[in-house]
Amino acid sequence: MTEKLKCVVVAVNSSEESMNALNWALHNLKLHSSDSDEGESSALVILHVQPSPSIFAGVSPAPIPFIGPSDPEVPAFAAAIEAHQKRISEAIIAHALEICSEEKPQMNVKTQVVVGDPKEVICEVVYKLNADLLVMGSHSYGPILRMFLGSVSNYCTNQAHCPVVVVKDSS
Repeated sequence: MTEKLKCVVVAVNSSEESMNALNWALHNLKLHSSDSDEGESSALVILHVQPSPSIFAGVSPAPIPFIGPSDPEVPAFAAAIEAHQKRISEAIIAHALEICSEEKPQMNVKTQVVVGDPKEVICEVVYKLNADLLVMGSHSYGPILRMFLGSVSNYCTNQAHCPVVVVKDSS
């Protein structure tokens, strides 16, 4: 990529593949730091999407008798899960920022944590930021796992409004 990229979104999660994608972006893209002679700096946006706590709490729109925690327990359970997910998100973002500071200490790095379905939220954020490029890792699931779990990278390559680079594991 020879043209200057103004906004690059790198989707990260707890996987090594997503951190490899971040490293790939830092080493291979023409991103300008704020003190460069090129004018305005590029923004590297590190995006982490955490699932909604209701997915883990077993909360359903209609109560199902004898399944899951009772109504008074659900808010406390959901709050505990939400707090745990927040700590995980903070750790993921901190790790990503550490990688950025080691590789490109002067880079204009922004972070964003959003709750929702990763494949949909990533595309929404990319659209809202008017990103020039989306970079993400690939878990390299086989066809069976991909059938059950879906493929976030496949969805994003088909739905994102900008080019998408999917970084596969080099091993």
